[in-house]
Amino acid sequence: MDFDLTDDQRLLKDSVDRLIADHYSFEKRKTYLREPAGHAAAMWEQITELGLLGLPFPETLGGFDGGAVETAIVMEAFGRGLVLEPYFATVILGGGLLRRFASDAVLGGLAPRIAAVKMKLAFAHVERQSRYDLFDVTTSAVKQGSAWVLNGAKSVVVHGDSADLLLVSARIAGAQRATDGVGLFLVDAASLGVTRRGYATQDGQRAAEITLSNVRLGPETLLSDNAVPGMEHVVDEAIAALCAEAVGTMQAMHDLTLEYLKTRKQFGRAIGAFQVLQHRSVDMLVELEQARSMAMFAAVMAAETNPIERRKAIAAAKVQIGRSGRHIGQEAIQLHGGIGMTMEYAVGHYFKRMTVIDQMFGDVDTHLSYLAGKGGLFGKAA
Repeated sequence: MDFDLTDDQRLLKDSVDRLIADHYSFEKRKTYLREPAGHAAAMWEQITELGLLGLPFPETLGGFDGGAVETAIVMEAFGRGLVLEPYFATVILGGGLLRRFASDAVLGGLAPRIAAVKMKLAFAHVERQSRYDLFDVTTSAVKQGSAWVLNGAKSVVVHGDSADLLLVSARIAGAQRATDGVGLFLVDAASLGVTRRGYATQDGQRAAEITLSNVRLGPETLLSDNAVPGMEHVVDEAIAALCAEAVGTMQAMHDLTLEYLKTRKQFGRAIGAFQVLQHRSVDMLVELEQARSMAMFAAVMAAETNPIERRKAIAAAKVQIGRSGRHIGQEAIQLHGGIGMTMEYAVGHYFKRMTVIDQMFGDVDTHLSYLAGKGGLFGKAA
């Protein structure tokens, strides 16, 4: 298999890498965190100018018409920079759902606005009891005449506090954990009955608790009345993107650690001269390369149409990413000594982001359990 980038992909990589290098130092990130939205409006404009907000949309709608590999290139660079902007929520999740579910008319109206930084999206699907199951939905959607009325609550909606448009899963029919009967709705965040409570997460990102109280919607807001299979595919694509971001995060932790080992002196010489620390840094590199390989595998398999094979591949990648991220993060903190735990030093912030990525859409144990039930990555369920 050819893993070389095309000319367009190399150009994209160079552009995003330069953007992060020029505008996302750790010190600049601290200033972005202090802005009211928790990210920089000027940086969001810079991301827009590169055309990155149109990544999942066709060129006819002002998009980039990119796939999982292009997404991975962007997300790995964003992982290295610990980017705070709501790119994942708006483009990867929101854009992925619109691309899969929206009609041509709806997509034609929304995609150019997203690409032109005039609209932010958020996927409101998690409920307090649902954990990682997209089909566990108690939020209800009841038909009243030609309208729909939504009632319920959604938790930990990534960047839900700043989103202009919410993509909300709600049960139209069936029992709480039935895999069918779940609809996906477009909800204006300013709609009457929508209440949001925003907060900062441990990694510096933003999330929101959202309450829907008799939110009345028109019939055109229903994107799908059987949304779970499509939502699962979009989430698999999102996990592949998170795996790429995690690789960028791990790369940054490894680089910071190597630099520290070269400059920190003890007993009259750099601590990197001690063989035992060299061995530990090599172990970090091995974990990084294993994670990188699985992230590439996830990007390739994200477009797989067989849901079982796709899901197994994504689960295997998430397991390796979680294990590698924990190992590299713990080693980075320990090899930095006391400063690795301080808020003033970057490595601890990278480890926080890595820890949150591990929890998103299923941790190591969750995906390992799924793989075991399917007989492993290349096996068959018993």
